[in-house]
Amino acid sequence: MPAKSPRPKKTTRKRVAPATRAESFRKVRSANAAETAQDYAEAIAELIENDGEARPTDLARMFGVSHVTVIRTVARLQRDGLLITRPYRSIFLTPKGAALAAECRERHALVVAFLLALGVPRAAAEGDAEGIEHHLGAETIAAFRAFLRRSK
Repeated sequence: MPAKSPRPKKTTRKRVAPATRAESFRKVRSANAAETAQDYAEAIAELIENDGEARPTDLARMFGVSHVTVIRTVARLQRDGLLITRPYRSIFLTPKGAALAAECRERHALVVAFLLALGVPRAAAEGDAEGIEHHLGAETIAAFRAFLRRSK
């Protein structure tokens, strides 16, 4: 007969109040929605620049998601005033969406340049920048810019 394993020790972590926990989850969902909006605005601008149009099928392929996912996200971003759609036509950025796309592209380029300056290989810098760029505050962005100016 196998020996009984010792009972796992109870953790001493304090319980978080439900309202506090709910607020934490709300913040994460909000951050994820903002990330998605930034990615879509940037992708739509890139598609329009390179191909002359941005179609849901192009976005689905680019993000590796279903057509339905793209349609739902596009509807949300349209409600948020970032883009417009017309039946049987491409997706277009509003001035607000175009400004967001430009800001995201600039931030992405800054993060890539910073990582390259640290010696990160280009492929890794490009991939890592996709995640990092969404989570930088204004102070960190300013520090990245200052570092890059000094390192030239």
